[in-house]
Amino acid sequence: MDFSLTPEQEEFKRQVRDFIEEHLSAELRAEVEREQYSIGPLGKKFVRLMGQQGWLGIGWPKEYGGQGRGAIEQWLFLEAMDLENLPTGGLTLSSAGPTLMRVGSEELKREYLPKILSGEIEFAIGYTEPNAGSDLASLQTRATRDGDSYVINGQKIYTSAAHHATHIWLLARTDPQAPKHRGLSIFIVPIDAAGVTIRPLRTMGSERSNEVFFEEVRIPAGNLVGEENQGWYYVAMALDFERLIPHSRTRRQLQNLVDYAKQTMVDGRPLSKHPQVRLALARLAVEVETVRLFSLRSVWMLECGKTPNVEASVLKIFISELSQHIAVAAQDIMGPYAGLRAQDPLAPIEGRLERLYRGFPMYKFAGGTNEVMRNIIAQRGLGMPRG
Repeated sequence: MDFSLTPEQEEFKRQVRDFIEEHLSAELRAEVEREQYSIGPLGKKFVRLMGQQGWLGIGWPKEYGGQGRGAIEQWLFLEAMDLENLPTGGLTLSSAGPTLMRVGSEELKREYLPKILSGEIEFAIGYTEPNAGSDLASLQTRATRDGDSYVINGQKIYTSAAHHATHIWLLARTDPQAPKHRGLSIFIVPIDAAGVTIRPLRTMGSERSNEVFFEEVRIPAGNLVGEENQGWYYVAMALDFERLIPHSRTRRQLQNLVDYAKQTMVDGRPLSKHPQVRLALARLAVEVETVRLFSLRSVWMLECGKTPNVEASVLKIFISELSQHIAVAAQDIMGPYAGLRAQDPLAPIEGRLERLYRGFPMYKFAGGTNEVMRNIIAQRGLGMPRG
């Protein structure tokens, strides 16, 4: 492929940057830095603004209210937003929404797709359970048909956006007698439905995740997405969309480390002038550029009508492990100061790289563990037998 952008794509990229520069206030920047993987009041307002100006539907078909642009334009938009750590609607736009377009009823599409594009609706992804993570098909949350309703009972864990979302994109068991992969269904569950309880769950990296409990939660039967007992196949579709994740976070992390090396004097010269530090930073810069190009290649495959299933798994591993490489390099370069948290006035770069060191293990299993990703690469990409 040709990795250079067309003049039209370069112009679109400039328009995105102009929009960010116009609306990224100091207050919003401080909030997204503080909230990390949560969305605060200003972040919600920013998402609504993007919806009003049409930015949330860049890659969506025009028939569903989108701009009908290609996957590369969508990627350029996410790249620019991710570089500034700005909210973009996340998996609501990139995973649940596209899946709903393909398999949802006309009623669900009419009700939810316009509100997703306006920023009114945000989904939290309700897949993982305490005893069903990598082996997701072993989940036990039940959805039982009762007349014109489904009644849901069970528990989800690591439901990261549940405390600021409006709905849960829920995978539940609808046929306990069927083989485990064939008895699952997807539902849309309002967060404020009676019987839904959300409990905070703090990660090692200080990000908030959640446990969500469902006790006799009654929802309309029309909230079933697609066909009953086909949920496993819909989740596989949604996860392929999800794994084409923005890569700019790693560029931002490396830039933080480069800034520290430039500003810190050791033996009368900046750390960035020491050969070992320069070599470490150069190696990381090569990795960051590699992941950007691989990400662009995967998006180009989507643009060509191909499914980057294996490539998405490679990208997910590369990005998560690159965060680890940056975090470990920061420990080496900063020395004892690397362990100071943001609250300490001596913490370098406001404690961001210390938080990264605590947080990178989560990246290696969020959205599918790297071990499972390697199995996908081996079996689907290299044709190796199942172990």
